[in-house]
Amino acid sequence: MLRFRFTLFAMARIGVVDLTLIALMIGKSGMSSPSATGSSMRRAMVARPCLLLLVLTAATVVVLGVHGEESPSSTGFISIDCGLPGKSSYVDSATKLPYVSDVGFTDAGSNRNISAEYINPSFTKRYLNVRSFPDAARSCYTIGSMAPGSKYIFRATFMYGNYDGLSKPPVFDLHLGVNFWQTVNITGPDVPLIAEVIAVVPADSVQVCLVNTGTGTPFISGLDVRPVKSTLYSQVNATQALVLLARRDYGPSGFAVIRYPDDPYDRTWFPWSDPEEWSEISTAEGMRPVVVGSRFEVPSAVMQTAIVPLLNASAKSIDFSWDAEPSHVYPDPGYICMLHFAELQRLDSNATRQFDVIVNGIAWYHAYTPMYLTSDTLYSNRLHHGSNSYNISLKATANSTLPPIVNAVEIFNVISIANVATDVQDVAAIMAIKANYQVKKDWMGDPCVPKALSWDGLSCSFAIFSPPRIESLNLSFSGLSGDVSFYFAKLKSLKYLDLSHNKLAGSIPDVLSQLPSLMVIDLTGNQLNGSIPPGLLKRIQDGSLSLRYGNNPNLCSNSDSCQSAKKKSNSMLAVYIAVPVVVFVVVGTLALLFFFMRVKGSVEPGNNLNIKNRRFTYNEVKAMTKNFQLELGKGSFGKVYNGSLKDGTRVAVKLLSECSRQGVGEFLAEAETLTKIHHKNIVSLIGYCKDGGHMALVYEYMSGGTLEHKLRGSDDGSTGSLTWKQRLRIALDSAQGLEYLHKSCTKRLIHRDVKTSNILLNDNLEAKIADFGLLKAFHRDEDTHVSRTRVVGTLGYFAPEYVEAQRLTEKCDVYSFGVVLLEVITGKPAILECPEATNITMWVLQRLNQQNIEDVVDPRIQDDYDVNVAWKAADIALKCTERAPEQRPTMTDVVTQLQECLMLEDGGGGRDAI
Repeated sequence: MLRFRFTLFAMARIGVVDLTLIALMIGKSGMSSPSATGSSMRRAMVARPCLLLLVLTAATVVVLGVHGEESPSSTGFISIDCGLPGKSSYVDSATKLPYVSDVGFTDAGSNRNISAEYINPSFTKRYLNVRSFPDAARSCYTIGSMAPGSKYIFRATFMYGNYDGLSKPPVFDLHLGVNFWQTVNITGPDVPLIAEVIAVVPADSVQVCLVNTGTGTPFISGLDVRPVKSTLYSQVNATQALVLLARRDYGPSGFAVIRYPDDPYDRTWFPWSDPEEWSEISTAEGMRPVVVGSRFEVPSAVMQTAIVPLLNASAKSIDFSWDAEPSHVYPDPGYICMLHFAELQRLDSNATRQFDVIVNGIAWYHAYTPMYLTSDTLYSNRLHHGSNSYNISLKATANSTLPPIVNAVEIFNVISIANVATDVQDVAAIMAIKANYQVKKDWMGDPCVPKALSWDGLSCSFAIFSPPRIESLNLSFSGLSGDVSFYFAKLKSLKYLDLSHNKLAGSIPDVLSQLPSLMVIDLTGNQLNGSIPPGLLKRIQDGSLSLRYGNNPNLCSNSDSCQSAKKKSNSMLAVYIAVPVVVFVVVGTLALLFFFMRVKGSVEPGNNLNIKNRRFTYNEVKAMTKNFQLELGKGSFGKVYNGSLKDGTRVAVKLLSECSRQGVGEFLAEAETLTKIHHKNIVSLIGYCKDGGHMALVYEYMSGGTLEHKLRGSDDGSTGSLTWKQRLRIALDSAQGLEYLHKSCTKRLIHRDVKTSNILLNDNLEAKIADFGLLKAFHRDEDTHVSRTRVVGTLGYFAPEYVEAQRLTEKCDVYSFGVVLLEVITGKPAILECPEATNITMWVLQRLNQQNIEDVVDPRIQDDYDVNVAWKAADIALKCTERAPEQRPTMTDVVTQLQECLMLEDGGGGRDAI
């Protein structure tokens, strides 16, 4: 019985290497004979023993090449010598295929030469140099001009050659696009490794990426791409690819690797022969396929040779086996086997060659008879997996007068390529942005996938049935210069765009207003000029967009003041005419104002409010509230009543109490401020009343009540508990409202009284920030805090620095929001009695120190939440309540983190994520 073994470890090191190189390797090995069995054969044998027999018996070492006839078309072939200097190229002596340098396929890494001690004049050129990638987690080659939906062979070659002088061969991962291909395990400086995969490409370009796994610097020697007919290898489809484990050509009379042009697809058929174990048979006759349009199209040169057991062999069978090679991605790999047969001898009428094919003791095919000079293939579509090793046995049947035969075999490891790359338009846009600004970031491979390798400064949304989309882009402090690229407007799912603190010039493109999901643009600290375009102004006014543009000296926020000098003065004549008229009107207006002021005696405190909203009389307020019939709530300022306008619109009326600690100035400040704030997460002011000593503010009615009431409910249990996702959404809405106050107003605002009772809900549980009586403003962009102010607000929500040093900053609101978020998570108030009074932050920390998030999350949610998301939300809240303000995040950071929580809870990367 013939028995030999080959492993993935062995095959990966043989493949398509130059045969003189292999001969040199064999000469150094001095390993045991091919008949050896056991673990020494599994690991030590790297095909050298059998090859040694070939080298010793062969008169010459031959690579089958061009035979004089016209070569098959090599259209679509891409052959890259990685690390070849400059834009040089050459023609391979064996295949006559042109090889080019990798310039133009990657912009990362550096060229290196292998150590002189490993150079041999007979090496193919591609093994003399490498491209090394020491500085990135992922480094990629981009191959363009692909046919989407077509099959290709991708072949990467590696030879370490101690190019870095470290004598430490690395281990790293290889990805095809966003999908794991295989782990590259370099076992020695002079041992080449080949990685080959057959896959369908989804787009007109594909990336081959080397991923640093922390066990050495990735490098590569060469990369080949070969198009394959769609009818070949039917197991390959849009979600499944085949990684080559072994491709063997049995029984050649010489030491010859068969590839292009004998194989028009440049597959590599490696010779496998041992005269001491089997007989070799061959023919010079041409082969025909068993059917037109064969699924494999094995070259005639491969099928013209075969092996059979020796006549004196004790068993009429051929056995061969391989070991499973698990990886960190595929702990139980699955394999597909293809056995290629052709009868090469014209048999007598009374002769029969018939055999069974058995895999691991189970019959796979019964009583197979190969056909004369006809290429046929037995193959599996069902995966072989679940075993540490696999044995294929070709065993003659009882009716057979001749032993089994085999001409060639291919064995593949099956991998999934179902991971979906980032949306094609998003990729094109971000690549154009990268090229336009020469972005100096580790931006290689797909922007979003795999998540662990997503680009720095970028976050994505993940849906189940659609590609990932880029939704947040942070290029602040990135040294960008020139205009704001219109390619940003190609990122159709973009929500947050931060281009702050760069050197961008020119005007703001109005095309950004067409991004439907865009919520925040930060252009602070650039050199932009002109005015804010009308499309963006409209979005700002309707509250759907927040634009930050401070520290742009030449940028005008008011379009009326940004007209060019030419438009302001069409002629000197117009100026001469206009000036006297304007002076006359101004003087006359001032005189009239002075007259009326003298008549009235004084101006009421509220009459100079720049309020565009409706002003109500006290009688109108009484009428809309039905004489203050239904009280909705109360606070230090007074009470809030239910009301209705004449058109039926429900409103909430805040009436200032005569004994309120909130003075007239604070009351009017709230009215003044709310007229300038327009955001979907800020409660809207409908009107106001300043009638003698009566003052009131009229707000939109929020039918869902306060967040405090919704979290705590009523004593009779009539109010249902909020779900986990509803809580996250409310927290996000509230954070977005605060972010608007901190970043998007002309004067940045501090709320000073963020708490659950000041967060209102509508019927859809959309949250809005309310109660702005304690609002404080930063008057200049460079202000960092407002100090020496009396402490106002609510116990339990005060930031430490505000109480201890009266130091008021935006981070005080962040602290208060952290308390609110803890209330949202736990359902408990800011101050707990357990049994002594303690703040909610300490209560949560005590439980999380025991690694028990279940004791923290509100039990009314009843485990209907993702534990990982709960940990993340608690972590956000605790960061917000850090004692040192500089250690707290900004509200923009909080918004981003809460969005990720919601994404994970929706299934975009939580429990089922890879």
